[in-house]
Amino acid sequence: MTTARFTPVVTADDQAALARMASDIWHEYWPAIIGEAQTDYMVSHFQSLQAIQTDMADNGYEYWFVEDADGTALGYTGGHAEAETNRFFISKIYLAAHARGKHLCSQTIRFYDELCCERGLSTMYLTVNKHNELGVRAYQGNGFRVIECVVTDIGDGFVMDDYIMERPVSA
Repeated sequence: MTTARFTPVVTADDQAALARMASDIWHEYWPAIIGEAQTDYMVSHFQSLQAIQTDMADNGYEYWFVEDADGTALGYTGGHAEAETNRFFISKIYLAAHARGKHLCSQTIRFYDELCCERGLSTMYLTVNKHNELGVRAYQGNGFRVIECVVTDIGDGFVMDDYIMERPVSA
């Protein structure tokens, strides 16, 4: 098992590296699930350098590189606290192909659980594509349950067909 560490994305160089990683991971994983055209659209609108910078500057998002003990980036994660609902929205947990199956998702959920405990938040939630069987299983295995099914129009004829899943923060 690989032990993960979580390094904050802080600088403009970090943000650029994150955007490159996001494009690589998305183009490797998502076309089989949502098609190449929607993958391209979602990368440009939600995973690009501009989207990351806007999320961080205007929307309170925090991002971290998921790394191994040697500092090699294996993926990334991000989200933001919602003070009005006392929840943390886990917007992203994306791992490179060679890093999947090494319990990194579970370690990322534990990272968020600790973060939420430190911040006094009661619940974590996320969205996951209904056809992303690997993701759905990973989240269910970490105590998340489906609370809603949503279809969201994201423009240009594309939709996100997702489950909203949540779990309480550990006591």
